Amino acid sequence: MAEQLVTTDFDPETGIATLTFNRPEALNAINVPLAEAFLAAVQGLTSLSGLRCVVLTGAGRAFMAGGDVSSMAGSPEQAGNAISAILDAVNPAILLLRSMDAPVIAAVRGVAAGAGLSLALMSDLVIAREDAKFLVAYNGIGAVPDCGGSWFLAHKIGSGRAAELMLLGKTLSAAQAKDWGLITEFAPEPNYENLLTDITGKVASGPTRAFGAFRQLSDRANGNQLAAHLEAERAAFLEMTRTEDFAEGVSAFLAKRPAQFQGR
Repeated sequence: MAEQLVTTDFDPETGIATLTFNRPEALNAINVPLAEAFLAAVQGLTSLSGLRCVVLTGAGRAFMAGGDVSSMAGSPEQAGNAISAILDAVNPAILLLRSMDAPVIAAVRGVAAGAGLSLALMSDLVIAREDAKFLVAYNGIGAVPDCGGSWFLAHKIGSGRAAELMLLGKTLSAAQAKDWGLITEFAPEPNYENLLTDITGKVASGPTRAFGAFRQLSDRANGNQLAAHLEAERAAFLEMTRTEDFAEGVSAFLAKRPAQFQGR
């Protein structure tokens, strides 16, 4: 039997469900099968009785190293089809998670880049191991954030710091990410699991319905336009696939060389 690309572990005693991106050989880079497995796993949460908290994490050395760039190679049409197929699954999963009462916690080890950063920021809280790294990464392939990245970056750390990450290609350590307000807390490897257990336990034992109502109020305060914004991101990303810089960025990424952008 094929290995599950997203696994679900649910503890009915605590009400904590853990969704694990399970493509460790590719640092959990998201492709169409992984995106579809993520949507199916999120949809499966709706049938769990007593759900109090959702933890998103990645198997192996990374949370998620972004999108699978190899699937974006080829013509603009091929790249666009691959990106849209991913977003056809990820965007509904994001909206469904944001509509649930149960808080979502991202547990980040290693890198959270590109779509991985977006999905971490989509969570209510982000708990990181001290060696975690956070970066936008889309600038490296001449694209724009998707999976809610531009929405959550701007709302969590402000447009100025979001611009620093995108325009300057900054990579933040866990300590820097904490200082910027990008993550909730971090700890060195020996203490990381205990920190994660303590925080998820506290959240899971809280007033779940009130937490859900608070998230809905927060999203409304931010304009209540997340669904429309996700589609705007898709349109902007697809537009970028038709640029020379995107073709160069993807080619350079796959060849493991610096991209030579021409601004067109």
